[in-house]
Amino acid sequence: MPLTPEEPEIYESVPGTRASAGASRTPQASRTAAPVPGPRPAPRPAPPRTDSKGPNTPGRPNAPRQGNSPAQPKPGAQAKAAAKAQIQLVAATDATAVEVADETVDKLLDEGRSPGDILLLTTGAQHPWAEHELSFGEDAYWRQLTEAEDVFCAHASAVARTAQRPVVLLAVNGGTDPEAAAALPAALEKATEQLIVCGDPARLRVLL
Repeated sequence: MPLTPEEPEIYESVPGTRASAGASRTPQASRTAAPVPGPRPAPRPAPPRTDSKGPNTPGRPNAPRQGNSPAQPKPGAQAKAAAKAQIQLVAATDATAVEVADETVDKLLDEGRSPGDILLLTTGAQHPWAEHELSFGEDAYWRQLTEAEDVFCAHASAVARTAQRPVVLLAVNGGTDPEAAAALPAALEKATEQLIVCGDPARLRVLL
């Protein structure tokens, strides 16, 4: 997913999907049978149909007229899927990117974030926590991602195996420019609320 050329130092909220105004369909008036020649009166018109064959079926309720009603509909699943995470850039060098990312995680936890809400990715060397946990085997390591009880750290090259989390931190602590450029949209796809990129601002602006 390509990133927009907007300034990453500020939060950029991507507008949700636009609600279109839809008019409520009303049942068509029933047709009146033509009178039969002769002294017999014309049959009375049949009442409007209300069964499942009519325009207003139970499976497709009429949508309220938006704009005329003060109550706004709640965003649906498509609106949530279309929403993009906010992007924040935290200045750091390749040597300090992981340390800055750890400090940012501590701030998020102090603000009330749950550890299971946070995913930390690196573009260069593995995070020390990931190196330690991988020493016990990959099965035990990846099981912690599924359990989602703690902050999970992984290398950006394995981002496809990770799951979405509300907050994703990307520590640009090395790697080539193409690798870092590929890690940015991949990390954004995993963030449902916020992506925090820790790295050299001059380098990241070129990659963006």
